[in-house]
Amino acid sequence: PETMPITEHAPCEPVNAYGASKLAFERSLEQYAEKGVRSVRFRYFNVAGAWPDGSLGEAHDPETHIIPRVLTAMRDGRERFEIYGDDYPTPDGACVRDYIHVVDLAEAHRIGLEWLAGGGAGGVFNLGNGAGFSNREVVKACAAVTGSQVEVAVGERRAGDPAILVASAQRAAEVLGWTPRRREITSMVQDAWRWHLAHPNGYR
Repeated sequence: PETMPITEHAPCEPVNAYGASKLAFERSLEQYAEKGVRSVRFRYFNVAGAWPDGSLGEAHDPETHIIPRVLTAMRDGRERFEIYGDDYPTPDGACVRDYIHVVDLAEAHRIGLEWLAGGGAGGVFNLGNGAGFSNREVVKACAAVTGSQVEVAVGERRAGDPAILVASAQRAAEVLGWTPRRREITSMVQDAWRWHLAHPNGYR
């Protein structure tokens, strides 16, 4: 993206099949809108955290998201954790991403559905925190929550990884009245850690 934070009007240029599939579905919903079928199209940024009581959390196999990967490494006593590149034009050289707590995300869906039911016109909305945290900052937050440390090893950059991705959620605030309430990365990590401790084998 040429400008930060990213608004809903920024050009959409997917760099992989996953992104292309999401854009294709969004375009389909736009065509339905032309026929009078209203919808809310949410563009999530990096979803993190868990249900605060530890009952619901994030379990992927294989796991690709950084917070559960770091927490699992710390829980299992691993000594090193690899990040992809440390020569980006960011304050600490690591990629910066916008993280949104899953509970805030769920709340946005409730608000969006109620807005549509009340006659809202529909449209596209970014759902993000509006602030970015680097991969190194994520590792530090995980260390602060768990009391464990891992050495940060630096691997090669991943193809197509932008240096910074941060959302502007101003439109969601103005139109839907939604703003994230759990904005600190430590809060997201704390809830995720509670789930990982309660479910060391995921949902198995």
